[in-house]
Amino acid sequence: MQAKRGRPRNVETQHSILSVSYELLLEMGFGAVTVEKIADRAKVSKATIYKWWPNKAAVVMDGFLSAATARLPVPDTGHVFQDLLEHATNMARFMASREGSIFLEIIGEGQMDSALAEAYRSRYIKPRRLEVHGILDRGIRRGELKKDLDTALCTDLIYGPIFYRLLVTGDSIDDNYIRQLVTQVFDGIRSA
Repeated sequence: MQAKRGRPRNVETQHSILSVSYELLLEMGFGAVTVEKIADRAKVSKATIYKWWPNKAAVVMDGFLSAATARLPVPDTGHVFQDLLEHATNMARFMASREGSIFLEIIGEGQMDSALAEAYRSRYIKPRRLEVHGILDRGIRRGELKKDLDTALCTDLIYGPIFYRLLVTGDSIDDNYIRQLVTQVFDGIRSA
C-alpha cells in the first residue's frame, strides 16, 4: 500500500477557507463578509468553518494574516538600526497598500466589535510587537542598545506615531518619515 502524498485534506480545506475569507475581505470589506459567504464560496459547510474558528472575526483575521505575513518579513541584517528601519518601513508600506487599508477598516470595526478587536490584537498586533521585541533583544545582546531597555516602550515609540498618522491625523507616511522616526528613537536607545 502506497502512502498518500501532499497535504492532508484538513490543511487544504483550511487553506481554501483562509484564501476565500481574504478574497471576500478585499472585495467587500469586513462588515459585508459573513461565515455563510465564506462557506458558500469555499464550498464547505459553516460547521466546517466553526470547527477551526470560533467566529467570523477569527477566520477573517487568519485569512488576512496568511496573505499578509509574506509581505512583512522580520529582517536580521546584523545591525539593529537597519533591522528596525526595514521592519518599520515594510510595515508602513504595507499599511499604505490595499491590504493595509483593509486592516485599518478592521481596526475601526473593532471599536464596536469586541471579538474582532480581540482577534486583531491577538493575531496581528501581538505577533508584530513580539517581532520588534525580538529585534530589540538581539540589539541588546549584541551591545548595540542599552542593557536596561524597555522593549515594549521602544516598540510604542516607533510604531505608535505611524498608527497615529494612519488613524488620527491622516498625515503622509513615506520612507523619509520612517527613517527620521527610527533615527530619533534609535538615538535615545543605543548604547553609549
